[in-house]
Amino acid sequence: MFFKNPLLRVPFRYGLIGGVIGGLAIVVLYLMGMHPFLLPVIVDFRIAIYSLFIFLCLKELRDYFYKGELYFWQGMVGSYVFVATAALIGAVVTWCYATCQKEFLSAYVAKLQQQLTGFKKQFIESVGVDAYNQQLARLPGTTAFDLAGDYFLKSLIIGLFLAILFSVVVRKTPKTN
Repeated sequence: MFFKNPLLRVPFRYGLIGGVIGGLAIVVLYLMGMHPFLLPVIVDFRIAIYSLFIFLCLKELRDYFYKGELYFWQGMVGSYVFVATAALIGAVVTWCYATCQKEFLSAYVAKLQQQLTGFKKQFIESVGVDAYNQQLARLPGTTAFDLAGDYFLKSLIIGLFLAILFSVVVRKTPKTN
């Protein structure tokens, strides 16, 4: 039943592809010397990947399955099926890579600890002394599951904004007289 409905089938297919590309981006960025979890949000690779695939997915739904019409709610459902699928695949890849490649997790902890101590004054001004101390104390206990959860939640947040944007841009409703 799930795979018969194009509103679920098409975004799921795109989500599988986007999730694999996102997972590969994590590994490639790390191997290039840039830890993907320490990049600024503005240059997050998911923004480009999700934008491209949400647009293509919604355009395919509108043009090939819904006779040139796509309502906002259809765009949101399709976008979020894509985002949830891609986020889950990326989170699984993150967990597997962080579990198998122990340096991935230890490099993250070491670099984040260095950033937190190097910019102590700025962090304390933005979040407060208690939150800063809690973050610093919990950092050594970070697990592969924590990184995977972080990837998944941030993907959902990025996906929400992109889903709204592209659902408005790609939608077409029938004209009434």
